[in-house]
Amino acid sequence: MSSETHPAPAPDPMHAMPLVLIVDDQISNIKLLSAILGDDYRIRVATNGLDALKLAEAAPQPDLILLDIMMPDMDGYETCRRLKSNSVTQNIPVIFVTALSSEADEERGLNLGAIDYITKPLSAPVVRARVRNHAVLKRKADLLESLAHIDSLTGIANRRRLDHALTQEWRRCLRADESLALLMIDIDAFKAYNDHYGHGRGDLCLTKVAGTLAAGLQRPADLVARYGGEEFAVLLPDTDLVAAALIGERLRQQIEAKQIRHAPGQRHEFVTISVGCAALPPADALKTQDLIDIADRNLYTAKNTGRNRVCAG
Repeated sequence: MSSETHPAPAPDPMHAMPLVLIVDDQISNIKLLSAILGDDYRIRVATNGLDALKLAEAAPQPDLILLDIMMPDMDGYETCRRLKSNSVTQNIPVIFVTALSSEADEERGLNLGAIDYITKPLSAPVVRARVRNHAVLKRKADLLESLAHIDSLTGIANRRRLDHALTQEWRRCLRADESLALLMIDIDAFKAYNDHYGHGRGDLCLTKVAGTLAAGLQRPADLVARYGGEEFAVLLPDTDLVAAALIGERLRQQIEAKQIRHAPGQRHEFVTISVGCAALPPADALKTQDLIDIADRNLYTAKNTGRNRVCAG
């Protein structure tokens, strides 16, 4: 059993109420913790370890997990071990909430990666204080992590963020048997633009193109990143090649419609982009690099057959 008792998060997760996942097989314990924390946190609940693992991976991911130890089938120790061995969930703080109060029990939980240990019967002030402290630390860590994943010039995701998202989505699509698509995008003749207008105007052009690409994506899971120089990448989960090509064409048209005047003597009066598309259903025999290589080859074809076009192979 799993449920969420508060509304979906605000668009900016850094300003949303922290999300706490409560995992306990006893409904009475869930109700008590929800009553203690419900005014200050969004609450998501699970009554077994398996549901907890699924909810910990699902977006939006919890900021903190309150985990009971004594549960049937999969106890809290095993649940914590699996959370900490999964790269998608390993950074979510786990607090054990349990009636087991011996030093050996506490040591075992902390050795598995839990950050704190709250014993029953529960004291509301203690629960609120410990959850608040760890939630604040998690938000600060998330902020630092997000800053490390942002391209300082354009404000969109950087290559590091793309690599991380690509790995995560590849694994998720492999489990869900879904297709994953990637667009590789290059600003046509950008060197000529830089040579004519200077690097200051070139930086403004990169920022405008990045903003237009980001605004052109319609799903929260879609990601645009600066891949390097004047090259961008767009990650499209659960998207086949036909849909990816349509999205690429829409983005191409939107960039052209911005009418950013190009350097004199270029093939096109305004700045344009070339787009290479790729889509694969992830498989054990394939790697994320295979998806990148296909998109790169199609981008090369687009640029060598006239530019300002989309190539999907």
